[in-house]
Amino acid sequence: MDFREFERLSPNTGGGANDGLGVLFHHSGLSFDETIRRMQDPASRVSYHCLVDADGTRCTMVPDAQIAWHAGVSSFRGRERCNEFLLGVSFAGDTYAAPLTEAQIASAIEWLGARWSPRGWAIDRLSDHRQVAPGRKRDLNPAEWDRLLGAVAARFGGAPADGLVSMLKSAPAGSTKNPPRPP
Repeated sequence: MDFREFERLSPNTGGGANDGLGVLFHHSGLSFDETIRRMQDPASRVSYHCLVDADGTRCTMVPDAQIAWHAGVSSFRGRERCNEFLLGVSFAGDTYAAPLTEAQIASAIEWLGARWSPRGWAIDRLSDHRQVAPGRKRDLNPAEWDRLLGAVAARFGGAPADGLVSMLKSAPAGSTKNPPRPP
């Protein structure tokens, strides 16, 4: 499908390089245009690598090689500071107020496709914000996370081990369960 993609670089980036070991998914809670404006405001101190609109349009805000400020205090697979090693992808809107559109999911799959094999990613390198910051963040809606993860598995295969599937799909807010650290 080739979804439209454009760039609006955010000033909200950190020093150093992002290790690009996987992807952390979010929802912005705002419309596409409102999110772009917020990410371009230095006072917001927040950014994503990529924002996906309801029609599948993508906006690149921070190049993959740089650190975006999307995770805050966070931990994934035993490693803290997810901004340093996970790329931040956000869906415009609130996944509790409205489900992800088919175009958003397809666009995210397209975005992942350009990175999946070259980076050696597997499905266990994906998370959402509520899982890396339990009790502090609630995005994505678990039902929408399940839909997204199912679409990723259908496209790229390689379903994670049973224990990890359980953790990814159903870890309650506040859970401190962490899978093994990435190599």
